[in-house]
Amino acid sequence: MQMLALIDYGSGNLPSAEKALRRAANDMTRPMAVVTTDDPDIIAKADRLVLPGVGAFAACMAALGARPGVLEAMIHAAMTRGAPFLGVCVGMQLMATRGLEFGLTTGLGWIDGDVHALRAGQPNLKIPHMGWNSLEYASPSPLFQGLGPGVHMYFTHSFAIHADTDRDVIAWSEHGDRFVAAVARDNVAGVQFHPEKSQGAGAKLLSNFLNWRP
Repeated sequence: MQMLALIDYGSGNLPSAEKALRRAANDMTRPMAVVTTDDPDIIAKADRLVLPGVGAFAACMAALGARPGVLEAMIHAAMTRGAPFLGVCVGMQLMATRGLEFGLTTGLGWIDGDVHALRAGQPNLKIPHMGWNSLEYASPSPLFQGLGPGVHMYFTHSFAIHADTDRDVIAWSEHGDRFVAAVARDNVAGVQFHPEKSQGAGAKLLSNFLNWRP
């Protein structure tokens, strides 16, 4: 049986993410084990990886680095072995080159670009951005297979990736100004929204990720 590692580094909505992933895995023709873990050996050998994240970029990056061997195992699995990887919310932001929240923090560098604060640009729009927003697809992606145009996902964030090239962007959304809602490059992808909180649309995206063959 294949195994997905949901990476536990003390950040993220792990119980609901694990529940949503297990539900999607159980619906597959060949069920997949979902393991919430900070064990480097398990992460390094995982067939797929999900990196959640809630909070500030710098704090999440520091927490990830503080778990012995976890960062190295994750990089080995995704970058050396080519295991499919999904970053969620701040987990997506950590994929960027740098985060500019509370100073400058180096990210994973898998998606070229920096993480900046959202600018709503309208007095009636609040930051953080919390609630349902529609997606505008930037390019075809297997992650969005079976999801119609303008599908709504649930967001809660104050920062977003500003990608250096639109080639890495697969979806946009708007909160006053347009922002990057999803990215992908080779075997790694990230979503700014929370699939585990996005009802049927989020469940479909997670199912698509489990079946993704980059």
